[in-house]
Amino acid sequence: MRTIGLDVGDKTIGVAISDPSGLIAQGIKTIKRSNLDDDILEIKRIANSFKAEEIVVGFPKNMNGTIGSQGQKVINFVEVLKKEINLPIMLWDERLTTVEASRMLIEGADMRRDKRKKVIDKLAATIILQGYLDHKRKSI
Repeated sequence: MRTIGLDVGDKTIGVAISDPSGLIAQGIKTIKRSNLDDDILEIKRIANSFKAEEIVVGFPKNMNGTIGSQGQKVINFVEVLKKEINLPIMLWDERLTTVEASRMLIEGADMRRDKRKKVIDKLAATIILQGYLDHKRKSI
């Protein structure tokens, strides 16, 4: 079963997909946001092309667990997405995933800031999705 992972930001949406067995997440692209309709259309296209059966969206909470303005934006985005895509959509706590992704790119790949900006959202989506897949596997 393939699952899509999304890291929804104001300017971009990082996208990851699981392998068919649902064990490994892989980043596939970063969508440059233009307008909500086009963003949703691109996610639908990706879901259809990979025959995805569910979507996991990173849910940015504050460190104390409360929902801030970015978290509310994600909730609003997911409400629209649910009306347009007939797949289960889950929110997944994404606290510190972008920080982790940035650290991985600096330490592991020694990547310059301008190059990091191009891949960080895709990597964050991969971390979100992998966390969800690992949790799901442990729960079985």
